[in-house]
Amino acid sequence: MQALKETNFEFAQQTGFYRGKVRDVYYFQDRLAMVATDRISAFDVVLPRAIPYKGQVLNQIAAKFLAATKDVVPNWVISHPAPNVTIGKQCETFKVEMVIRGYLAGHAWREYSAGKRTLCGVDMPEGLRENDPFPEPIITPTTKAAEGHDEDISREEILRQGIVSEADYKQLEAYTRALFQRGSELAAERGLILVDTKYEFGKADGVIYVIDEIHTPDSSRFFYSEGYQARQESGQPQRQLSKEFVRQWLIENGFQGKEGQSIPHMTEAKVSEISKRYIELYEQLLGEPFLPQDYATQPLTLQESIAANIF
Repeated sequence: MQALKETNFEFAQQTGFYRGKVRDVYYFQDRLAMVATDRISAFDVVLPRAIPYKGQVLNQIAAKFLAATKDVVPNWVISHPAPNVTIGKQCETFKVEMVIRGYLAGHAWREYSAGKRTLCGVDMPEGLRENDPFPEPIITPTTKAAEGHDEDISREEILRQGIVSEADYKQLEAYTRALFQRGSELAAERGLILVDTKYEFGKADGVIYVIDEIHTPDSSRFFYSEGYQARQESGQPQRQLSKEFVRQWLIENGFQGKEGQSIPHMTEAKVSEISKRYIELYEQLLGEPFLPQDYATQPLTLQESIAANIF
């Protein structure tokens, strides 16, 4: 299996380029082309090995959920000329990520189990167990770092620093809750619980759009609905769909992105296992078979497909 680790295209009308942790972004006047590569990151660190088909999995899941929520929140998408490419409106990105949590899991649980009862300025009630639901979903934003780690930040600090205006932030909160509500409904149709997720937003011509990906295994955590309550009552771990299995493997091998820690070696067998798990996530989330794309056999290369559809 060949993985797409990076792209290095050049287009006649290109105005800029940005390489993120996972995506390569090509800018063209008022729009951009985003290529979801097979790179994988965890703890805000890009791992050395790429995972075959991961980019296609994420891009196609995001495409489905963006289409299913466009009546709730405007989104940036114009077209999908290839399975791991999205062309969309170029927006001025808000420098915060809107994280919303319906359940005490992941980072929130690690903070809670360390004795903290406030996360990003939001109080968390006493007496919760790992994976218990919050009385109502909480928004725990982070800064959006170009490099390195995103950092927790409170609503009050965002406004105090002028990172986002108060009027825009209120709209971001409203959109975040609306997307989470719709995402939870869509997940329930697939026998899943949307546990937590993050959204990124941008602005173009005075309009706020949700951008990048939504409700993918990289940006979200899902539990299986069946057996959730029984597992909570017996203190068993929840069955989940997310990238958490990669994080857990890294933790078990002594890596959490902290200074001085080394990324463990990822064998061919581990790469294949992770690829298969991503495909399983796709099929469970969307309820349809995954059709892997071999770009070597397509009539148009990725670069040609972008060039043919950018204007």
